[in-house]
Amino acid sequence: MTILNDWQAMYAGDSMGMLEALWNLPDQCARAWELGLATPLPPGRDVRQVVVTGLGGSAIGGDLLRVYGSGRLSVPVVVNRDYVLPQFVGPQTLVFAVSYSGNTEETLSAYREARERGARLVVLTTGGRLKEMALADGVPVITVPAGIAPRAATGYLFIPTLAVLSRMGMLSGVEAGVEELSRHLQSLREKYKPEVPLDENPAKQMAANFHNRIPVIWGASGTTEVVAQRWKGQVNENAKAPAYWNVFPELNHNELVGFQYPPELLQRLYIVILRDPRDHPRVVLRYAVTREIMEKAVAGVTEVTATGRDGLARLYSLIYLGDYASIYLAFLYGVDPGPVKVIDRLKASLAGK
Repeated sequence: MTILNDWQAMYAGDSMGMLEALWNLPDQCARAWELGLATPLPPGRDVRQVVVTGLGGSAIGGDLLRVYGSGRLSVPVVVNRDYVLPQFVGPQTLVFAVSYSGNTEETLSAYREARERGARLVVLTTGGRLKEMALADGVPVITVPAGIAPRAATGYLFIPTLAVLSRMGMLSGVEAGVEELSRHLQSLREKYKPEVPLDENPAKQMAANFHNRIPVIWGASGTTEVVAQRWKGQVNENAKAPAYWNVFPELNHNELVGFQYPPELLQRLYIVILRDPRDHPRVVLRYAVTREIMEKAVAGVTEVTATGRDGLARLYSLIYLGDYASIYLAFLYGVDPGPVKVIDRLKASLAGK
């Protein structure tokens, strides 16, 4: 664990500046709101559904919008991670086509299909082929800064969608939420930054819990589900390690039964339960009962509760902890958190076919 107290070594081993990007997230969110305010709106106002189409780090913003908007939007939000769009997409659908690189082949395909069906489109990207097509088609483009990993750009790939929906009259009170989000993250980063030693740093302590174990992240439907998904993906990409996620109450109807055999493997699992003050009272009860059942079967169980007044701040309070923990876990494994060579190799192989 000594590496976690050597902050200079961690900065030196971070070739893509993942720690710097995390530190800058509060400013990124504020800037992302401004970008969304400055972008022309798509024509028309009669929107019956919203679709966010993207992959990987470019799609997680869609899941954040789906969860955050579930109690605020009068229309459904669907996240599409495919080459093709759902059949219902048409002229009354607002489609956000999101690709940080602008060259994600699935998103390019979905963009073309959205155009063919007459959907209202907004593009979020740094450039690439997607921006070229959008500009040629007269589609509004939110151009976000390049130079960071897509998974470190959640502010840029999510917050502008809130600004667009706010300006279209579909969301209210978001600006104050973004301001609180930025302030809250500024306070949290002082607790999680590399300079804070292990015995005082919750993110480093979480990484230590995960070290040489398999993280299992549980959230709750409608509140922290997207954060559980995010934690899983960040452990995969940053720490190059497996992790798994599920949601209450669904997991109580299936996954819970699977924690009996083999006992030696179960002792390598570490469970984190992500909580929010808005969780359903029956789900809160399920947390307690489930923890009592699980504690003897696995290596450990930890509960983490979201902080902040607004829903945005609470979502990101948990995301921020998971992001930092996944990077610290990478250093415990002796790997650079930035590069994702396996994905790069896959894309290169597909490009030749």
